[in-house]
Amino acid sequence: MFGFLKPGKEAPASKDEPSKDGGGLQATAAAAAPAARPGWAERLKAGLRATREQLNRSVGGALGAPIGEVGGQIAGLFGLGRKIDEALFEELETALLAADVGVGATQVLLENLRQRARKEALTDAVQLQSALADAMTGLLAPLAQPLDVGTHKPFVIMLAGVNGAGKTTTIGKLAARFRSEGRSVLLAAGDTFRAAAREQLEAWGERNGVTVISQQSGDPAAVIFDAIRAAQARGIDVVLADTAGRLTTQLHLMEEIRKVKRVIGKALEGAPHEVLLVLDGNTGQNALAQVKAFDAALGVTGLVVTKLDGSARGGVLAAIAREHPVPIRYIGIGEAIDDLQPFEPREFVSALFD
Repeated sequence: MFGFLKPGKEAPASKDEPSKDGGGLQATAAAAAPAARPGWAERLKAGLRATREQLNRSVGGALGAPIGEVGGQIAGLFGLGRKIDEALFEELETALLAADVGVGATQVLLENLRQRARKEALTDAVQLQSALADAMTGLLAPLAQPLDVGTHKPFVIMLAGVNGAGKTTTIGKLAARFRSEGRSVLLAAGDTFRAAAREQLEAWGERNGVTVISQQSGDPAAVIFDAIRAAQARGIDVVLADTAGRLTTQLHLMEEIRKVKRVIGKALEGAPHEVLLVLDGNTGQNALAQVKAFDAALGVTGLVVTKLDGSARGGVLAAIAREHPVPIRYIGIGEAIDDLQPFEPREFVSALFD
């Protein structure tokens, strides 16, 4: 039997909430109110600290310089008075590779810097910092393509990825985002192998007040098929379809997920309208291999890069841009429901270098 989880009820008001006529309580509540949460740009910079420090460690180790930042500039590498020479470019190459930017993207960035240094007659290393930020932004810019879920109804999003990448949590956060935009959402628990995955998705459904269609065991394609038909009948705006995690080397599981996509197309012509691959930012260059494998199997249309706050490998986004460009729809840097945001290259690069 398929299970239909009803939308969750609105949470009751806190007992600490002040009454309309309780001036004293209002003052007490105001005094006890937590400090305002930092904005996204500030949280992103904090989340990318490990990658930023990886650059610092690489450079500091090469120069025998202390690790850290000086005046917002990477210590040693872009230090005041440092001359632009081949030794500088070699150290920069080491730093970029250590941050998982990848060989191809690193070569592109360094050539861009060399050309700009010659063209603009740059002599001081500090001048290269903004040049590097511009080059990185230019490399990433084509991947910044916001997801538009208003082109179809229901708009079906299929999520895929390896085990532990954060698919189910991403679905919960996307559901919250779409709900905040005034859209109706339905979740399909297509990971029928793990009871914990289904329970986690149901918890997100209750939290967001959306319906979850699930099955205790059986064919994941059948669950998603049923969910799409239910969405059509109810006039739902967005369907988010979870799938079980799988390694790209598990050929039988990769064939299974191809079947899931074919069945989605039978349930609704033209669906899925978006195939999102969820990548764990901690995996570095392996994330690039995942993009290539899942794209070959499914035709990936967008990426979600999670857990960048726990990784020193944030440079892999540049590697993807160079080696196998796929639009990056969202990046994640924390557990809070609003810690998943649309990818904006200038903002991302600023958090890496400023």
